[in-house]
Amino acid sequence: MGYLQNLNEAQRQAVEHGMEPLLIIAGAGSGKTNTLAHRVAHLLKQGADPRRILLMTFSRRAASELTRRVSRITESVMGTGYGAEALAWAGTFHGIGARLLRDLTPQIGLNPEFTIHDREDSADLMNLCRHELGFSKAQTRFPAKGTCLAIYSRAVNSGAPLSEVLIDHFPWCAMWEAELKRLFGAYVAAKQAQNVLDYDDLLLAWAQVMDDPGFAAHIGALWDHVLIDEYQDTNRLQSRILLALKPEGRGLTVVGDDAQSIYAFRAATVRNILDFPTAFTPPARVVMLERNYRSTQPILTAANAVIARASERFTKDLWSDRASVEKPRLVNLPNEADQARFIADQVLVNRETGMSLKQQAVLFRTSSHSGQLEIELTRRNIPFVKFGGLKFLDAAHVKDLLTLLRFAQNPRDRVAGFRLLQLLPGLGPGTAAKVLDRLAAAPDPLAALAQMPAPAKVTGWDELIAVLRPCGWPEALGRARLWYEPHLERIHEDAEFRRADLLQLEQIASAYPTREKFLTDVTLDPPEATSAEAGVPLKDEDYLILSTIHSAKGQEWKAVFVLNVVDGCIPSDLGTGQTADLEEERRLLYVAMTRAKDQLTLGVPLRFYVTQQTKRGDRHLFAARTRFITSDMLEHFDVTRWAPPIVGEAASPAPGRVDIRASMRDMWG
Repeated sequence: MGYLQNLNEAQRQAVEHGMEPLLIIAGAGSGKTNTLAHRVAHLLKQGADPRRILLMTFSRRAASELTRRVSRITESVMGTGYGAEALAWAGTFHGIGARLLRDLTPQIGLNPEFTIHDREDSADLMNLCRHELGFSKAQTRFPAKGTCLAIYSRAVNSGAPLSEVLIDHFPWCAMWEAELKRLFGAYVAAKQAQNVLDYDDLLLAWAQVMDDPGFAAHIGALWDHVLIDEYQDTNRLQSRILLALKPEGRGLTVVGDDAQSIYAFRAATVRNILDFPTAFTPPARVVMLERNYRSTQPILTAANAVIARASERFTKDLWSDRASVEKPRLVNLPNEADQARFIADQVLVNRETGMSLKQQAVLFRTSSHSGQLEIELTRRNIPFVKFGGLKFLDAAHVKDLLTLLRFAQNPRDRVAGFRLLQLLPGLGPGTAAKVLDRLAAAPDPLAALAQMPAPAKVTGWDELIAVLRPCGWPEALGRARLWYEPHLERIHEDAEFRRADLLQLEQIASAYPTREKFLTDVTLDPPEATSAEAGVPLKDEDYLILSTIHSAKGQEWKAVFVLNVVDGCIPSDLGTGQTADLEEERRLLYVAMTRAKDQLTLGVPLRFYVTQQTKRGDRHLFAARTRFITSDMLEHFDVTRWAPPIVGEAASPAPGRVDIRASMRDMWG
């Protein structure tokens, strides 16, 4: 078949596989998306109904890219491009879950007008419950709202008992187990009273629906083919849903790479992909994609050596026909400041040879590790963008506008109402709480709000009532933006920058048929960053990429520099407690190394300056090369040392003393 001729043998086996359960182990850079797109296109070519294909990815962007590729393939083969409209069930786990739950609301006890809280809203509601139970007044410091939400989320997604979650992941909170159980019960009750679901509910409720054999059979029968991308990043709830959808595995395909499972902090478990074959009788077929189309062979040889020491894995060795004499570099440096100077030098050298800044990236285990480098880049006037920063929905002005829409959709949402009402000048938290108490008792909250007189000393009450009145979509968002603009000018000094985000939000909304659909999608998969605070240089078209390793997954660059490849950073001090934690740290290094196409440089600073350590105060600590690169692996690297150039002695004698404080005072008379 002509459309399969450009696939390698392993890819073709995966694409042409029949209906039995299939696991595709797709190594880094092995053409995973291309293989999955061809498999979907092949199913369509064989007569599959596109409406009966469920395709789940971990972002809407990934789902869109996949459907675009499917459309291109089917257009060339069949003359019909099966795109997003045809593949109606392509999306994220959480997005598909929200859609199913809304369709099933009459049968499962949910109000169809439910709204979905993002993480910040969920934390705020958790905090309200925390206050109402009196835990914020405890003499011994009770966990903060963010920690409480993290504990709750871990317990829900992992399916583990609360006691186990506390011992393994939050041992400093173990003394509060009984109180946390009460808090989580109150939190669930508050969500139900306010007709809201949080991010975790979308999976939990779906999994609980699938526990009923009748519903499981009904929902599973909706699709003949179920294909899951990035299966190594799923948690136990997602695996439970999947196995309930297709308990015999017929029509089920999962794609992933156990060597790139790095999201345990989100309760993802590598066990899902490792145990997938034996979940069925007979076991699922496993197809390995080992040919790498990204990196040179020396880079892959070094990465293979690192991951080969994993305690449990699907055995594979990535290979490439991209030969090179350049090995990855392992550079020993005196300290972090010298590491920053060295990387800045190398970035500029690469730029002079024709490699743009955008084709280069600096990766690090934790966001704080890039501090010295950011200072050096700024000093050298090297523009950069740092990923892993402020998300679009975390920006206050975006949050404010979406809050208005959420409250109009669901006026029982207390968190949304509390934030919205306090945008009005003169209306404080006490008055907001009283207004919301009255609305909670009313059969029609918006009608009750319209009948309330404006609270004393509050301006803008009538305008708020007007903007909450029903109107068409997406006109409702345009009207909301116009209402909010005076508040934007009043609250934020950089209103002009922030206004661009609101216009962007309005443009995004225009593609959605309803307010409910827009709010669901923008909450579950928001744009990455705001125009004002993403860090993109406004005057430079070219800029260096700085990114955490987690944010870099799925990306690639010609040259990659990895900071602080030493014990204590990779692996992190916090990631060496249990074998599973340590193995995930190994996979993090592997993911970082396999982002590089042509050049890979690992920095090993030998000294760290650590602040506020013990009674001796600030001090230097000596570091050792990461334990994941053992002495017998060094043959795969070009091991070098770098030191800053020696600066000559000053040509003039030391200066005298100048009292600059007096000069500074004299400036102002």
